[in-house]
Amino acid sequence: MKGKLKIILPVLLLLAAGGGGAYFFVLAPKPAKAAPPRVEGTLFPLAPEFVVNLNGEHYGKVSIALLLSAGAPAAPADGTAATLPEDAAVRAIVTNDLTGLPSSDLIDRPKRNAIEKKILTDLQKKTDVKVTEVLFTDVVVQ
Repeated sequence: MKGKLKIILPVLLLLAAGGGGAYFFVLAPKPAKAAPPRVEGTLFPLAPEFVVNLNGEHYGKVSIALLLSAGAPAAPADGTAATLPEDAAVRAIVTNDLTGLPSSDLIDRPKRNAIEKKILTDLQKKTDVKVTEVLFTDVVVQ
């Protein structure tokens, strides 16, 4: 009996190890591959929103986020919102590009997209901020 046990026990251990290995390598679910990010870069909202005079005694209030190719600046330790090193220049460019526009330009989607592209071009030409896209996140016209 001890002789049979010496043969059967190792065989059972080999079968158990082989079954576990087969499950691990063949049958176990494979980890899901992470999907590439849909937005490449860092979204950075400009605060506060922009309130500008439009053509014809109208005004617009626009919230804007910039898609930065580099990381966004860290928020200060005092709890205030983070700002770009060239925040004043960025805000001046956005304000200049929006002021005096017809209110319909902010309401009409193709015209609004053209304004976003104009702001992007001006930011890339006139600042060192690594912006890849300008996004109007909220638009109010009165």
